[in-house]
Amino acid sequence: MRVRIALFALVLPLLLVSPALAQRTVKPVLHGRHWVAITGKPLGATAGALMFARGGNAVDAACAMLGATATMWDVLSWGGETQALIYNPNTQKVIGVNALGVAPTGATAEFYRDRDMKYPPRYGPLAAVTPGTPGGLMVMLAEFGTLSLADVLAPAIEMAGGYPIEEQAAGLIEQHRERIEQWRYAREVYFTHPDDPEHPGPFAGEIFRQPDLARTLRSLVEAERQALDQGKSRKEAIYAAYDRFYRGDIAEEFVRGAREEGALLTMEDLDRWQVYLEEPVMTTYKDIEVYKLTHWVQGPVMLQALNILENFDLREMGFNSARYVHTLYQAMNLAFADRDFYYGDPYYPPEEPIEGLLSKAYAAERAKLIDWERNDPHVRPGDPYPFQGGTNPFRQLIESWPPGDPVATPEASLEDFYAGTTSVQAADADGWVVSITPSGGWIPAVIAGRTGVGISQRAQSFVVDERENPYNVIEPGKRPRATLTPGLALKDGKPYLSFAVQGGDSQDQNLVQFFLNMVEFGMNVQQAVEAPNINSYQMHSSFGDHVSEPGRLLLHESVPPWVRQELEAMGYDLEFRPLTSGPINAIFFDWEHGSLWGGSSNYGEDYGIAW
Repeated sequence: MRVRIALFALVLPLLLVSPALAQRTVKPVLHGRHWVAITGKPLGATAGALMFARGGNAVDAACAMLGATATMWDVLSWGGETQALIYNPNTQKVIGVNALGVAPTGATAEFYRDRDMKYPPRYGPLAAVTPGTPGGLMVMLAEFGTLSLADVLAPAIEMAGGYPIEEQAAGLIEQHRERIEQWRYAREVYFTHPDDPEHPGPFAGEIFRQPDLARTLRSLVEAERQALDQGKSRKEAIYAAYDRFYRGDIAEEFVRGAREEGALLTMEDLDRWQVYLEEPVMTTYKDIEVYKLTHWVQGPVMLQALNILENFDLREMGFNSARYVHTLYQAMNLAFADRDFYYGDPYYPPEEPIEGLLSKAYAAERAKLIDWERNDPHVRPGDPYPFQGGTNPFRQLIESWPPGDPVATPEASLEDFYAGTTSVQAADADGWVVSITPSGGWIPAVIAGRTGVGISQRAQSFVVDERENPYNVIEPGKRPRATLTPGLALKDGKPYLSFAVQGGDSQDQNLVQFFLNMVEFGMNVQQAVEAPNINSYQMHSSFGDHVSEPGRLLLHESVPPWVRQELEAMGYDLEFRPLTSGPINAIFFDWEHGSLWGGSSNYGEDYGIAW
């Protein structure tokens, strides 16, 4: 017996430090020499593979996967928003793609307050922002792809003509049938059996047809073809299709149908909206450059958390030990408190203090606030302005933040916490890398007239009271601070990781752990995406009533009793699940062997193809 105890005492530290020694994965690694394509549905990944077979690059493949998953209502649709990072091997630079919709004309804070709304609603026409995914896809394709729009939209057009709907989408239609019944065009699309009062929606495996959407997508291809016939270049022809969607007959029908259902959208809103190609933000962690989109999404929160965590020896703590879990939770609390107060649309005043927020010196000061004995339920935003040579114009708001009681009883299920969004990962042997986190217009969506396009519900991520976040108060033309957050990392000047995940406020929590799994704990990419995560609910939710639940902590059911006891003693309210993250999708670049490794976690239907 003493021998067994002694042996266990020797082995346990090895498991904590290097879980890869004992971890088998549910899915195998995807190994490729030429390319990898991963997304939220196997059929969507096939669309990417078809583009590679045509001779396209990773951008072409990513755009085809984006179009396919939007057509499949894989927790997003064509009227949603697209956020992307692209590594261009020709310039050796990472480019940010900002295709997030904006609040429409009339969508002011006063408008919602006059209707006794604390936030824009979670569903329906008053949750709408302008569609971003069509524009984002076409700009990426025009600027960085090689194939035609006709090539890239071919899989989506075929699927709009009819594809076997999957259980997840069919289940969501059934789950939200009462809400869908309120909206004329949504009923016509979603309810394939309108005369069946027991089950008006489609059954899993049924051929689901969307003739209006197919017509819209064919109209884009028609606009491209007409421009080419007029002697326009490939790029000009794609932008002709862009104009047809945002300024032509498609826009007219989209606006007409949306306003019929009660939305505020106008033709001017679509015409003025644009895609921005941006410089992303970056921090280093142990000489690895980690890139995220800037503060119009929550991406910098991962960089802030890494800056804080860099002050500690995480490997020595042991993987998912009580001290490691506590450190992660507290670092994320500090970073998310800053997100909740300081992040917003960089194209609208006031100007966000992103330089200070990403300062290593600021992170070191934040790290000093960690209470090593208990969870702190009262974490507040810090003051990054001195770390960029400025003075905080909202200091008085921080001193009384948050307004009201931040504690709320749990209202949303874990499924709601992870709902919405998908991810797209693509890479090729020429060095192109694409990481996308598209979302919006998920079931149940208002569908805009005869376009077949679901409208994004992203306005719910705005606030109405500036005391909550003076940078994210809703106003016409402004982008809401979204949760959507693709990632790229470079090492020694070359791509190292491409990664993303769905799951709202859990996204950067899951991604920081995925990154540390590889960098600190030696996991391969598939082990890292499947490894047990923790999830905090202490930040203010970006959805619904924006609730905060301090101390609520999701753990994997495999966490041992002694870790549970330590965490409970620190004030955590624990819950356990067999799966503790959304579907993380990632690509690892093995420069030693000249190959690509794809990983897709065992949550949901995500998977990929490699060659």
